[in-house]
Amino acid sequence: MKPVDAVGLTPYGFDEAVQALWNAHEGEGDVLGRVAAEHRGAYSVYTASGAWDAVLTGRLVHELEQGLGSRPAVGDWVVLTGRPEEGTAVIHGMLPRRSVLRRKAAGRAVQEQVVAANMDWVLLLMGCEHDLNPRRLERYLVAAWDSGARPVVVLTKADLAEDVEALLAEVRRVSGDAPVHAISSHTGQGVEELEAYLAGNRTVALTGSSGVGKSTLVNRWLPEDARATQELREDGRGKHTTTHRELVVRPTGGLVIDTPGMRELGLLEAEEGLSQTFADVTALIAACRFRDCGHEREAGCAVRQALVMGELEQARWNSYLKLQREQAHLERQRQQQQQKQTQRRAPKQEKPGRRRRSWDEGEDEA
Repeated sequence: MKPVDAVGLTPYGFDEAVQALWNAHEGEGDVLGRVAAEHRGAYSVYTASGAWDAVLTGRLVHELEQGLGSRPAVGDWVVLTGRPEEGTAVIHGMLPRRSVLRRKAAGRAVQEQVVAANMDWVLLLMGCEHDLNPRRLERYLVAAWDSGARPVVVLTKADLAEDVEALLAEVRRVSGDAPVHAISSHTGQGVEELEAYLAGNRTVALTGSSGVGKSTLVNRWLPEDARATQELREDGRGKHTTTHRELVVRPTGGLVIDTPGMRELGLLEAEEGLSQTFADVTALIAACRFRDCGHEREAGCAVRQALVMGELEQARWNSYLKLQREQAHLERQRQQQQQKQTQRRAPKQEKPGRRRRSWDEGEDEA
């Protein structure tokens, strides 16, 4: 077993699974740490000796520029060479991730943006007043299930809702196997129920739109208000405060990855997430009489029958089809992108031109 200060790393989520990954890592004299935050290419990393400032090695930077590997993200376990006396380090490796929440980066190119890594639970926050949208929630659930972690739906600002039970019922129609909670970080309603997800020094990632109360919830979990939040706007929406992803360590145990509010969540490949989120829909599709059923007018179509009987909402079926089309479009984009990259890397061919005649070509012998 490779030497590591397990006691010093335990507050940051070190456990037997991380120990096994560390044992498989080759290298002597390395230090293990966990990324706490990223600031324009520089990192804050928790180690057994405290928080260090770190940068990537030139080799890793070059590999990333070539499209190889993945940039370390908040929550990652990284391999360091450090200067303890200065509190600085260089990141030259990363342990395999056991879960990763990701989305498509903005722009036309198909590029991955990692939101958080190595979390046990993803808490999907939606406000009871203005933010609750079943279709958006389905998209968040797809990404959460596909991450390898377990999703939890949290309705915030329950103290502002007229009928919380009705909202919970609406959410449960699309949440599937994900637990659902209604809380108020201001009054404390329901917050204690979320403690179970942090037990055992687990890591939870908070995600959702801007102003749904992520930072307020983190403040509630800390012993004192150590993180700035802003008052609600006049329309009831919270003001955005979190500007970067950050791993917050609770003195009482458990870790929270706080993330900035998302205006949109572009999905990447999400076959597993789609099947988990729409398990009821995929079960109906499997029950159709024909394997190639188009779910339109075919006899024995279980989907059409469920729609007619009201067992499947038309809006949910439309949402499933939309996400399926999005996945197909994404795959076409990826193939086109790969084809262009292959063409750029291929050796250039000389352009065909007129063949020059030799000096004696076509001339009679003397």
